[in-house]
Amino acid sequence: MDPFWITIAFFCGFLVRLIGLPPLVGFLATGFILNAMGVSGGTTLQMAADLGVTLLLFTIGLKVKIQSLFKPEVWVGTSLHMLATIAVFGGLLLAALYAGADLLGDLDMRAILVICFALSFSSTVFAVKILESRGEMSSIHGRVAVGILIMQDVLAVIFLTASTGKLPSPWALAVLVGLFLFKPLLFRIMDHCERGELTILYGFFLALVVGAASFDAVAMKADLGALLIGMLVAGHPKSKELANSLLGFKEIFLVGFFLSIGLAGVPTWETLLLAGALTLLVPIKIALFFVLLCRFRLRARSALLASFSLANYSEFGLIVGAVAVANGWLEPKWLTVFALALSLTFILAAPLNSMANAIYQRFHNFLTGFEKSGSHQDDLQHPLIVNIVILGMGRIGTGAYDLMRQRCGTQVVGVDLNEESVAAHQAAGRDVILGDAADPDFWEMLKLRNGFVNLELILLAMPKHRANMFALEQLRKAEFKGGIAAIAMYEDQRLELLAAGAHAAYNIFGEAGAGFAEHVYNTAHSKGTLPGVCSLPGEG
Repeated sequence: MDPFWITIAFFCGFLVRLIGLPPLVGFLATGFILNAMGVSGGTTLQMAADLGVTLLLFTIGLKVKIQSLFKPEVWVGTSLHMLATIAVFGGLLLAALYAGADLLGDLDMRAILVICFALSFSSTVFAVKILESRGEMSSIHGRVAVGILIMQDVLAVIFLTASTGKLPSPWALAVLVGLFLFKPLLFRIMDHCERGELTILYGFFLALVVGAASFDAVAMKADLGALLIGMLVAGHPKSKELANSLLGFKEIFLVGFFLSIGLAGVPTWETLLLAGALTLLVPIKIALFFVLLCRFRLRARSALLASFSLANYSEFGLIVGAVAVANGWLEPKWLTVFALALSLTFILAAPLNSMANAIYQRFHNFLTGFEKSGSHQDDLQHPLIVNIVILGMGRIGTGAYDLMRQRCGTQVVGVDLNEESVAAHQAAGRDVILGDAADPDFWEMLKLRNGFVNLELILLAMPKHRANMFALEQLRKAEFKGGIAAIAMYEDQRLELLAAGAHAAYNIFGEAGAGFAEHVYNTAHSKGTLPGVCSLPGEG
């Protein structure tokens, strides 16, 4: 049976990817297909799904800084959105009951509140997958969305603890204190873990043993433990390397999660209609997020992209539903309804996120009307009257910046979407500002500030090929006359960049060997140790 599952999952994911949707939509479809064939999930699939979610939360923790959770748009925004969602959805359900909607059955006020509470959460798995695939985890809308998801997870754990009547073990506080006390030891062990299988195994040990198992032993949610231990070791220099080493494992195990959603229950016409009705409420959820985030001084695009990332129901809704059914607050059919609604919102949110920038550009004038007047968190904080702009200040962008600054003086500025990276560069004396080159408004601001009069060269050093291609498209639309150079990881990407208008495009892997050889050649020549058979260009 396993080869059969893998075959269907692969081809569904592959076909969905061909039409421009994330493969996770295909994995959901696989679950529905297997369900229709009478296949049940079983314990093995559930274990894979749980492991995928645990590793996901651990890797999220590795990328989250605790102080980011205390920003008003995160904790106040999460609380206000949850209250508003419960109030609005609750009012609509009550109105439907009074109108005689037979599908809802006999719901009392407690049942309505539980349903609305379950629907107020957004899927951590979906949002992070979408943000990672677009390279937007470090963008302002990515950081806000992840912060909101973590706050929702914390509120869910509080609810689960209260609803089951089970308090954490008296040893829970000791576990929390112990984690912080042993942080130096965990760091020291990580220092001595060599790259490769030992680093991967240490990641599994931290996530599944130190985090999940220790929390589970003291009656706290295991996933929360994985998230917390990830946040605890996020400050280590190897944390990014650790997250990258677990990437492949996390992706594979998450396939089990999406399959399990499709296999969660056998739908009936009644549950399908209820799930469809709940899915129709998602635009309200998106609108509430959008308006609230605009009030916290995010520009309309950032608020819209964060809202689209959260435009679905959550796997926590299934957990809340299971607790409600176990306590007799809801009929068992509601668990199937939640599973179907979750699946439908996944399927709808995927193309919505893929078209996010196009939607923003189409309704730009209407959406910007919701922005709060004055400065915004994601405005450009620099006049940008410069000659050279470098977009993407990772290792390649930083190297390019330092060389250009050395040869061209002070008329060079770097741009990056990671707030912490920008702060680190500024502390090192580099002229780097916060900006998102995948944002159409960024190019409009750049044009207004500079007019492209002084700007002579733009270097596209962003790690995501899609972002570099988008930047080229914006420069072409703005009729930029200066030079454009870009990086690529593969030869077909390099050719695509050249075809799109880049004057120079470099395959960073292909050029690495040539760069290394040139460096050795020049060093040897300067020291007079160059082999006799070699000669400099133009010599011999």
